Amino acid sequence: MEIIYQEKEKRFHLRNDSISYIFQVEKDKYLQHCYFGPALTSYHQSNPPQFIDRGFNTNPISSERTFSLNTLPLETSTQGSLDYRIANYQFLNQAGNSVTAFEYESYRIYDGKPRLSELPTLRGSKAKTLEIVLIDSIQQLKMILHYSIFTDSSAITRSVTFENLSNTAIYLENAGSLMLDLPRCDYDLVTLNGAHTNEANITRQKLHPGIQRIDSNRGTSSPQHQPFLALANWNTTENSGEVMAFHLIYSGNFIAQVEVEQYGTSRVQMGINPDTFSWKLDPKAIFQTPEAVMVYSTTGFNGMSQTFHHLYQEHLVPKTWQKKERPILLNTWEGNYFDFTETDLLNQADKAKELGIELFVLDDGWFGQRNDDTKALGDWFENTTKIPSKITGLAEKIHEKGLQFGLWFEPEMISKESLLFNKHPEWALQVPNYPLTQGRQQLVLDFSKEAVQDFIIDMLTGYLQTGKIDYIKWDMNRHLTEVGNLTLPQDQQQEIAHRYVLGLYRILQTLTTKFPEVLFENCSSGGGRFDPGMMAYMPQTWTSDNSDALCRTRIQSGYSYLYPPIMMGAHVSDVPNHQVGRITPLKTRGLIAMSGNFGYELAINQQSETTLSEIKKQIQFYKKHRQLLQFGDFYRLLLPTETAACAWLFKNEDEALVVYFHGLAQPAQKANYLKTYYLDHDALYQEVNSQAVFSGAELNHAGLLIPRIKGDFETCYFHFKKITSTKTV
Repeated sequence: MEIIYQEKEKRFHLRNDSISYIFQVEKDKYLQHCYFGPALTSYHQSNPPQFIDRGFNTNPISSERTFSLNTLPLETSTQGSLDYRIANYQFLNQAGNSVTAFEYESYRIYDGKPRLSELPTLRGSKAKTLEIVLIDSIQQLKMILHYSIFTDSSAITRSVTFENLSNTAIYLENAGSLMLDLPRCDYDLVTLNGAHTNEANITRQKLHPGIQRIDSNRGTSSPQHQPFLALANWNTTENSGEVMAFHLIYSGNFIAQVEVEQYGTSRVQMGINPDTFSWKLDPKAIFQTPEAVMVYSTTGFNGMSQTFHHLYQEHLVPKTWQKKERPILLNTWEGNYFDFTETDLLNQADKAKELGIELFVLDDGWFGQRNDDTKALGDWFENTTKIPSKITGLAEKIHEKGLQFGLWFEPEMISKESLLFNKHPEWALQVPNYPLTQGRQQLVLDFSKEAVQDFIIDMLTGYLQTGKIDYIKWDMNRHLTEVGNLTLPQDQQQEIAHRYVLGLYRILQTLTTKFPEVLFENCSSGGGRFDPGMMAYMPQTWTSDNSDALCRTRIQSGYSYLYPPIMMGAHVSDVPNHQVGRITPLKTRGLIAMSGNFGYELAINQQSETTLSEIKKQIQFYKKHRQLLQFGDFYRLLLPTETAACAWLFKNEDEALVVYFHGLAQPAQKANYLKTYYLDHDALYQEVNSQAVFSGAELNHAGLLIPRIKGDFETCYFHFKKITSTKTV
């Protein structure tokens, strides 16, 4: 890994063993992008931009009509002159003008990677960083472009710092984190789209002229669009071909877009959504954008996923949880909803312990007058009618049974029917003279206010400092409306959406630093805020409120583009399924849930003895394979469709597990051979159940016969132990 500056060419080359990223200073002012792709040992510009005198081009040097920023591949956009493509930043000054003129000034290269102020970021002990300083000398503005490259990853991170060096305030109206100009436009655009209970659908379409954009203006990253896009060659598959992927480490309103411009080039841009953003940059003030991650793969979408998985597990999630096994849990929600007593809970805990479950989680309904979802959010004191022993006493009783104890909170919300709202109505997000719009009969607390942040920190600290709570499920069940408050002046109201996210990060940073041994699970009605910003504090996310096994094959496959299975909460629930009404076999529900972060969410005391016996065997199976399932490399062998099969592979140096989901049963079933692709080519593997021995090469290329399966939504698995290398046989 190194970052090279070639003085004569004024060229920067970031490279490691797998990738290179190259740009140079043009005309002593502008940053011209040159290359992003597989590692190059040297670069001498065999691919220079083509300079042509084109109609309607503007020319910064009037005598050079072939040189125009309209067409030059750039590292950052210009504004108000010279470049008409989508912008990565925009200022508005006191005179009402938006023109800037940033020019290259200097650079700095250093070991490591800095933490970003107030924002989550990848850790960078195995990284090198390049900073490029650009100055607008007319308005006294500074822009710093940050690039970091890792020793062991096909990834580069990007972010931008804006600084006002003048004595006059200016407004930053677009704060992009990343921009990349590419010489081609014949890519497929890949995104993850969806809805509540139908998250992370893989969408692939050809780029076309104009702007293709996904975004969120909901206050969160949202279940509708993951803050991610990828560009792939038309022939790229799961196992082969080139992919460039871009992911934003941010939990609020974002934009990710690609413009195909008139001469066949593409511009990728990603950052905070400018539609809901403005920031007053006072004299000498600094604004830092969120960090964006760029990944390059030459081995298809699974290669892309491997990079993201290892990068996030090693450099993003809290260090305490990087290699720490996650417990098997029982969550009370679907089994009880709001209807329970302390005696009921303790009886369930007894049954959970008998089955081998390790963590008992009390979900919604334990506090205030919370007997349904219409009231009491914000009143975070125990309902002693339901729990006479209070939370501390209940937790002690759960611990005495040999289980860990977890508790549900929805800290960002407030009910109009609550003691907290009666005391602090000004703490809800609101705009003067407009009604307070409710969602799920609740409002959103204004996390841009430090007093609100402190209230949540103090409340949760009160519970956590007892040492009785091992796990927190942090929920967030509605999006933001009336994003304003009664405190900030008029010209700063557009800052509130971003200030909200910064306030959330401050709370999470404070709590996870104070209580590093507490396992926090991120949730927003499932995957409503499943993003790398949250993963920096909470190492796992409740993937979707939809726990149906067929739906989960699609949802978990989609999220696996970016996140390893250990980050995806996945539960076995009752049938008929509470979300879609489907009945699937318990074996299938178990294997699909084991392919994520495993748990149960059902009425445990209402199950038959046959069901309980099978659950106990599932738990024994999972514990036996937990290291492989939680920390092994994960690959998609078959992507699911609405009705068809799905297959996943987990592997490490010693063993592999193939999980095969059959989908809907079909007549006249054809012979089905599943290629494993990723096993060690030179090794021999023994399938544990049949005792048959195959080489990795044979399984990878000839495939594995899937037995004939009758019945809808059935599953099977194959467990392989590596026994030797074919080179020694």
